[in-house]
Amino acid sequence: MDNVGIVVDDLEAAIAFFVELGMELEGKAQIEGLWADRTVGLDGVRCDIAMMRIPDGPGRLELAKYHAPAAISAGPHNPPHNTLGMHRVMFAVDDIEDVVARLRTHGAELVGEVARYEDSYLLCYVRGPEGIIVALGEKLS
Repeated sequence: MDNVGIVVDDLEAAIAFFVELGMELEGKAQIEGLWADRTVGLDGVRCDIAMMRIPDGPGRLELAKYHAPAAISAGPHNPPHNTLGMHRVMFAVDDIEDVVARLRTHGAELVGEVARYEDSYLLCYVRGPEGIIVALGEKLS
């Protein structure tokens, strides 16, 4: 897998949120033209993208802000976790409480609470910008 794409309304807020999670901005670009229209099946595509990468890792996120055609809502702004479709991206973290506190400065909220899974992990879901849910997992020693 090369990347996961997420459509957002506030590109800069989404970039800041994922930077706080430890990702790095690989680059930004404006996407438009016939090739873009044909690829995504829309006419008149014009969007800004930001490619975020995990340092020293294989994973990337492509954040896209559509200017034309305008993005449309896929449903409720804060859908529950059991909504059909892709619903989260998970990150391994060293200190889950610290990460949650830092993400809160970017408007993130816990979906539930930090929970312990046996003697293996601390886990939680955090809702960030655009209602994006990220899972955090801290492996216990």
